[in-house]
Amino acid sequence: MEHNAALNAIQLAVAPVFMLTAIATLIGALANRLARIIDRARDIEERLDAGTIRNESSSYAELDRLKMRGLVVNASLALLTVAATLIGATVLTLFVGETSSPRTEVLVPWGFIGGVVCFILALLCFLTETLLAAHTLKFARRLRGK
Repeated sequence: MEHNAALNAIQLAVAPVFMLTAIATLIGALANRLARIIDRARDIEERLDAGTIRNESSSYAELDRLKMRGLVVNASLALLTVAATLIGATVLTLFVGETSSPRTEVLVPWGFIGGVVCFILALLCFLTETLLAAHTLKFARRLRGK
């Protein structure tokens, strides 16, 4: 392998790595959201077990909502993991294809497109989860008596 070929391969393979950075950042944000969901659910469950909850039906409804949010966050994390795997495979394919066999170039668009599609679906799951979280807020409903 020539020095120029290796340099060109590294240059081609670095571009999708920026997408991996975005994926890693979103995974971190979602992991934090999942931790907060779990903490809230544990708090409610402990208070239910201790009998210190005033409105049990409201607490069970909130637990159901937290369960749904947790499922959506887990789906998003799964999609991000698949996206990162596909983007990583794209980087590997670009590097190997540039340095040895040109036949791997056929795989590059599919891997990259697959990674981007999974990333977009994960973003939609993230949006869904944030909407679910915002829907549970009771802005001034208590003040108005509703």
